[in-house]
Amino acid sequence: MSDQLIRKFASRVAMSADDRACVSALPFKLRTIDPSTYMLREGQHPTRCAFILEGLAYRQKLTPNGEREIVSIVMPGEFVDLQNLFLEESDHDIQALTRLTFAEIPISALHGLIANCPVAGHALWIDALIESSIHREWLLNIGRRNARSRLAHLLCEFSVRFRTSADADMAYELPMTQEQLGDALGLTPVHVNRVLKSLEAAGFIAREKRLVSVIDWPGLRDAAEFNERYLHLKQTRL
Repeated sequence: MSDQLIRKFASRVAMSADDRACVSALPFKLRTIDPSTYMLREGQHPTRCAFILEGLAYRQKLTPNGEREIVSIVMPGEFVDLQNLFLEESDHDIQALTRLTFAEIPISALHGLIANCPVAGHALWIDALIESSIHREWLLNIGRRNARSRLAHLLCEFSVRFRTSADADMAYELPMTQEQLGDALGLTPVHVNRVLKSLEAAGFIAREKRLVSVIDWPGLRDAAEFNERYLHLKQTRL
């Protein structure tokens, strides 16, 4: 885990040998859980912060009558809720989308890292701010784009976040059911299915079970009104 976490921080900020040693000294516990298992429930008081090594997770909010909105997807190399470092009570649920392996780091240890290694604290700040940027884009996506653009935008985001090249055909496994996609986009499963078929008929994507191949990246990007600026992929290393 330490090597992956160091690479994560080093992608955000320039790190000295001492900085890397501080990160390597963090205590952690490895866990693997099955799909749909809860990592954290709303109202819990977390004592650890998770760093995903393999698999995907999602954050969700529920209405009192059980209606669900998936508010973000968490991918390998990302922390699950840095807010837990300073907010005492979780305000949403986190579930495993796929089989998930992650490192649990005591919040007290991360507080010590921030105090003793300001560079690492800087990297954590960047991650938290990028997470907020993605939330803003998701809010715009649901509030102001039509169904076709919403789904196309999510597919574009996944293509970029899975770190595939935008200059070539892209393919990745989309481990979300049509119900889950609908809960992330404010659409019904039937509507999601209809839009997926329309994007496929337009020649933007091809599907084989859960494998999505992007055939026409410029076309999909235009349909989505997609600009990757909000992902801050070129964040300067200070």
